[in-house]
Amino acid sequence: MAWLCLTFAGLFEIGWAIGLKYSDGFSRLYASAATLALMAASVVLLAIAAKSLPIGTAYAVWTGIGACGTAILGMVLFAEPTGALRLLCLALIIAGIVGLKLLTGEA
Repeated sequence: MAWLCLTFAGLFEIGWAIGLKYSDGFSRLYASAATLALMAASVVLLAIAAKSLPIGTAYAVWTGIGACGTAILGMVLFAEPTGALRLLCLALIIAGIVGLKLLTGEA
């Protein structure tokens, strides 16, 4: 259950990071409200996951999911660069996330 909470926390982190772009510096009401709600949900789910997962692992996975997802969506939605080295770096982050999951030993 902790890993499921952590996964959703990471997905919500992607949502709020992308929401920052759409909120235009918190000048758009609905985008700003959605961004703040996603921030709160993300942190609450991280806190729930951290009850039973090591905090270092939980935080690293949370930020890794958020960083990779946000970078990928930035490429798709905002035409950010998609060079081979950038994609390799994202793959390395994903490998780190998978490694931490496997080494934690919890389902």
